[in-house]
Amino acid sequence: MTRRAIPCVLMRGGTSRGPYFLASDLPSDPTERDQVLIRVMGSGHELQVDGIGGGHPLTSKVAIVSRSKIPGADVDYLFAQVNVRERSVDTSPNCGNMLAGVGPFALEAGLVPAEAGISTVNIYNVNTQKLIAARIETPSGQVEYEGETAIDGVPGTAAPIHLAFLDAAGAKTGKLFPSGNPVDVVDGVVMSLVDACMPIMAVRAADLGMTGYETPAQFANDRDFMARLERLRLEAGRLMGLGDVRGLVIPKPVLIAPARAGGTLAARYFTPHVCHNAFATTGAVAVGTAAVTPGNIIAEMAGTPKMPIDLVIEHPAGRMQVRLEHPPGEKAPVAYLVRTARRLFEGKVLVTTEDKTQTG
Repeated sequence: MTRRAIPCVLMRGGTSRGPYFLASDLPSDPTERDQVLIRVMGSGHELQVDGIGGGHPLTSKVAIVSRSKIPGADVDYLFAQVNVRERSVDTSPNCGNMLAGVGPFALEAGLVPAEAGISTVNIYNVNTQKLIAARIETPSGQVEYEGETAIDGVPGTAAPIHLAFLDAAGAKTGKLFPSGNPVDVVDGVVMSLVDACMPIMAVRAADLGMTGYETPAQFANDRDFMARLERLRLEAGRLMGLGDVRGLVIPKPVLIAPARAGGTLAARYFTPHVCHNAFATTGAVAVGTAAVTPGNIIAEMAGTPKMPIDLVIEHPAGRMQVRLEHPPGEKAPVAYLVRTARRLFEGKVLVTTEDKTQTG
């Protein structure tokens, strides 16, 4: 066994947190890489006490970044969801909150030259094979983290990071409605299965005997409900062509309800076995894209708004706004969101690995 010191930067991205690595500092073999990430995060223990994970899905995330060879992209971003209780890693989804930190990380790592004023970093998400343009404030050619932008679910304010999700539909399945239907019925429950940046299973909360305004703790304490939600999710995954999703974190269940605080609609997002304390950025893209597409239950709840629209999702920590536009020349709606990020710690994480592990 060998103890390795791996350079990393711990960052908050949106409402999530985790280490950011250069791909060259991790093993090139995916199996070996995942074993390193499991050790880094301390997975297999509910507190991740033997690693740097936070004991919650929102703080057990990893971003892996490298220069890109994809036309139109500056960097590649691979997201890894590291399971807290189980020693497993899922790289099937994207994470839009961790995405918020990719641009600043890439600029400060020297992967992309910074401009004086505003720097744009074009990011290729390896998980979904989609492009996202990130605009970061860089006065004097340096990343600025301090600012006046607040996002619900994060204390204080910071500099805004503008994200544009280009051609988000069909990120994992190739279709906005992977089952071929805008509405499906599973075990007597009406749902819309949507794939736009993130595959989701949208269900009206009332159809499951809920209000849609419950807190994450209330859901966690309702084991019967969570078990039923998982059964529906497994069948939804099959209908979406994702196969057996018991070992995957997609599709994500989303409960929707009428807005009650001036927003467009209320929603609860599951990660998938815990209710998100706020709302996922990628989930907001999926909900927003579905809202402006007639015929599904999200659009019905939102009133099928016309673009351009600033759609507001009410969630447990407040509100999230996603702007939907259909720019000339684009074949699908483009979703725009504002997030923030903060660089928390930089250094090296110590990991014990087998001698055969090599970087690449």
